[in-house]
Amino acid sequence: SREATADCKMLYLTRKVGESVIINGKIELTVIEVRGKTAKLGFVFPPDASVLRKELHDRIKDENVAAAAGDTDIFGEITGDADTGADGESNDG
Repeated sequence: SREATADCKMLYLTRKVGESVIINGKIELTVIEVRGKTAKLGFVFPPDASVLRKELHDRIKDENVAAAAGDTDIFGEITGDADTGADGESNDG
């Protein structure tokens, strides 16, 4: 998505294959390959950095918010069994 959050701005850069960007002096992002509309990126980062695809990051965040709110159905969504509660018992009655 090309949206920026309320407290962040989006920076647009143009890079060619083999060119890099340094983030916070610790993370190097390099364009490895471009095929059609797909770009292959390479990252060099410290071991304590977390790097996730945005869709995975958003899913984890949503699951954490639901768990913190006491949403017991989240267990079923994760395991694929929406009729089972967190205790493993059926919620069918």
